[in-house]
Amino acid sequence: MPVITVNHKQVHIQELNKGAEHTVVLIHGMFSNLSIYYFNIAPILAKHYHVVMYDLKSHGMSERFSDGYDLESMSSDLLALMNVLHLEKVHLAGYSFGGLIALKAALKAPHRIHQLVVMEAPDPKDEKARNIIDEYSKEFLEHYVANFTDTTKVQMGKRQMEKNHRMYEFLFEKTSIKADMIREKHFLGETDFSELKVPTLLMYGADSNCRPTGEWLNAQIPESELTLIPGDHNIPIQEPAHIAESIIRFLSQSLSKTVTHNHG
Repeated sequence: MPVITVNHKQVHIQELNKGAEHTVVLIHGMFSNLSIYYFNIAPILAKHYHVVMYDLKSHGMSERFSDGYDLESMSSDLLALMNVLHLEKVHLAGYSFGGLIALKAALKAPHRIHQLVVMEAPDPKDEKARNIIDEYSKEFLEHYVANFTDTTKVQMGKRQMEKNHRMYEFLFEKTSIKADMIREKHFLGETDFSELKVPTLLMYGADSNCRPTGEWLNAQIPESELTLIPGDHNIPIQEPAHIAESIIRFLSQSLSKTVTHNHG
């Protein structure tokens, strides 16, 4: 499992199809890890793109830290990772809180983002949305165990299960993660998204409590489109193939528009 050093931090990454011309960087949500993409979504994307996945700090196999879970820090971590991997410009996709990280990074460094995909990014001021993330973490662990078993044909042992539970306990009890998320509660309301010129695909569950946030972002971001996916906040678990195919469609359309504009 590749672990690289980014700003003196140990970061676990996975890459597929490194020889492809364009790169898609995938950001998972809080309380999960890169396996949300690795088993189902990333292999489909990798038929067309170089795919980079990484575990956020204190998640998966990345190094643990007690603080730095605000959007400024997390987006800076992402841009630093791109520098270490010599990725000048990428397509960026983020899920849940990872979607907010993706938005923050695109606002900070739009020249480094070709296209942006935001999946189920919540409104940080909505307490119900924060509770959804907590509930999701429990469902994610069950999903991770099922996929680990299906992929390796080996039942996850007690030691591995305990390791995962320790990670969640650390995040919930020994970090500033929840306080940092609460401090970001005005992020959407205080940001002028009309300045975001990066073509953006918004994907939300048709039955998700976060759907109104997707509809609001669609009205705020000039070059955006909203796609509703059958399901709720857990659409990467519920409809991974649908999500991957929607991303490929969006990126290929945007790229063709760019080529036409550049040569037209």
